[in-house]
Amino acid sequence: MNYNNLHKNDSTVAVKVMCAVVFVCFSFLWLYYFQADVLAVTQHILSGGQTHYDRTIGALIITVVLLLLQVVIYSIIKLRKFSHALTFFPSMVGLALLTSASYTIDNSLSIGHLWWICPLLMIVWGFAVMAAHKIQPYEKYAASGLFSRCMWVNMLLMVLMTLFVAFAGNTNSVFHFRVHAETALSERNYDEALRVGHLSVETDGSLMMLRMYALSRKGLLGEKLFSYPLVASSDVMLPTGGDAQMIKYPVDSLYRHIGAIPRQPMRPMDYLRTILRSGQAKPAAKDYLLCGYLIDKDLDGFAQTLSRFYPLNDSLPRYYREALVLYAHLRSHPVITYHDAVLNEDFEDFRELESSCSTESERRGKVLENYANSYWYYYGYIE
Repeated sequence: MNYNNLHKNDSTVAVKVMCAVVFVCFSFLWLYYFQADVLAVTQHILSGGQTHYDRTIGALIITVVLLLLQVVIYSIIKLRKFSHALTFFPSMVGLALLTSASYTIDNSLSIGHLWWICPLLMIVWGFAVMAAHKIQPYEKYAASGLFSRCMWVNMLLMVLMTLFVAFAGNTNSVFHFRVHAETALSERNYDEALRVGHLSVETDGSLMMLRMYALSRKGLLGEKLFSYPLVASSDVMLPTGGDAQMIKYPVDSLYRHIGAIPRQPMRPMDYLRTILRSGQAKPAAKDYLLCGYLIDKDLDGFAQTLSRFYPLNDSLPRYYREALVLYAHLRSHPVITYHDAVLNEDFEDFRELESSCSTESERRGKVLENYANSYWYYYGYIE
């Protein structure tokens, strides 16, 4: 067999172009739409907050650099035909490493298990390259058109590598919501901070804290808070350690919005009561305190405090009114009384719906369907 003729006919330009197009499109879209906030936080931490990440420029630069890496790899190993896509593997590994960052509660940077998986994969890739080099001279020439076997083998390899990047990258939805919300808060875009993840039932302490801050900035804390999924503890209302932290948004900005910056770690409710007693509190502190009582399901504390800040009339925020109706039905001797005919009727419907269900699962499902955004559902069903 004359292998020289095979090499003369080795025209795989279409394969090379399609592999490059797939890589560039995937890399840019992955970086621009799915990982921009993660990269922004990564750059923020690595630069000590001194530089700002631009999603368009960042996606372009990273994609171009990784494509140049592939060109260098190809010039060295010269894989053509059925195995050309393997020249993109180191670039894909680099893309996975860049977008796999996650953060511990102390805001340290981590790439998880990739620190040992990627070197192992590179070793496997090295053996695959050697095997491809040995097989390449014996490969039967195939047309390099869009529907050729050579093209589809390479496209399959590219798809497998993009799946590897997708699985290796940081795809934690709550973390992405949290980072995007911090970015929006930095831009004073409180509506965007509240919009992100609003259709998801997933949350954590940090995301809940950020949403509370955005609602407070808009003056809607008592009106909208329980329409979002919550962690049932007031300890995550503020970044005092534990399960609620900020990565890039300045903590001092939040505390200045509420009142004074604490000199020592304090539980949020203790902090709020302290600044209210000392006269350091700003208007936002009163709603933080009242919502803290509601989050902890402390209706007595809520009822005893509410009249200090609000007149007991229909101008009360929605969830304060719902809490008062619930409080009146749970206490035989309430410290304050509030009457709302419409809400009382709605609460009676709520109780009738509960009593009409024969099993706990049926009851929970129907209440969730009809009263998911009410304080009554939170009080009775969120733990």
